[in-house]
Amino acid sequence: MAGNREYKSDVFSMLMEDRNNALQLYNAVNRSEYADPGIVQFHNLDKGISLSVRNDAAFVLDMSLSIYEHQSTVCPNMPVRSLVYFSVMLKKIMKDRNIYGKALVKIPTPRFAVFYNGEEDQPEQYDMKLSDAFEKSTPTPEIELVCRVYNVNKGKNAELLDKCVWLKEYAAFVDYVREFHRENGYEELENAIERAIDCCIQQNVLRKFLMEHRSEVVKAMTLDYTFDRQIMLEREEARAEGREEGRAEGREEGRVEGREEGRAEGLKEGLEALISICKELGVPYEETADKIKQKFSLKDQDVLKNMQLFW
Repeated sequence: MAGNREYKSDVFSMLMEDRNNALQLYNAVNRSEYADPGIVQFHNLDKGISLSVRNDAAFVLDMSLSIYEHQSTVCPNMPVRSLVYFSVMLKKIMKDRNIYGKALVKIPTPRFAVFYNGEEDQPEQYDMKLSDAFEKSTPTPEIELVCRVYNVNKGKNAELLDKCVWLKEYAAFVDYVREFHRENGYEELENAIERAIDCCIQQNVLRKFLMEHRSEVVKAMTLDYTFDRQIMLEREEARAEGREEGRAEGREEGRVEGREEGRAEGLKEGLEALISICKELGVPYEETADKIKQKFSLKDQDVLKNMQLFW
């Protein structure tokens, strides 16, 4: 494994530190047949210009810079985040090259993909565009970035998963965690993860990886799953409160206010609970801030304010 951080953001990024896995996923996405994992050149961002300029996986292969992200909750801001990741990577790649000269400086062709395995119902594949985030829409954007989203839940993108065995096995592992956690009434999450690991090892699903990195997987999965569950509960509560207040008052203002109040209250409770869990798991302060910013789409100053309040 290539990384040297004590804490990994999720199991997907841990798996993608293996060149063989990166090559296999690249071939599955691009319908290519490269065989030498040595041609994979990683360009991941461990630290950067802010708390969360840190991506899941990025590598150069065949003159293309592939930036891959894993999502277990729907995030419409992936094109914006990908633009930030690409800009920082490009700055590093161009460090010793003269972009002010007369000769055209070539750069790797960027390719952006998101692999989604959350519990919200989503299409098999779809595109998210940077221009969707523009305050003022335009039919001819002067800059565009497209992220292709692949739903890797059971029954989706079968061809892709058949070509990328480890991703198919990872999706199976996540399904086992959800199944065992649900059986326990959404209690004893760590126990559900341990059971899922045992089950996968017995069935030769990610066997070697799970045996070698069991403790890291339990820690990363506990934190990531807790964040995702909290976000889902927030959204459900906010929608319910918004609908109820909207019915009572019969006004659009009531629905908007209900959603906002529900979201604000859920966010406060969620941050407090999740920071507490991070502390119990021994996740460093910086890594906790990074995770909160990515999951809740907060600005750096908002993250720091809430961290100082609950840490």
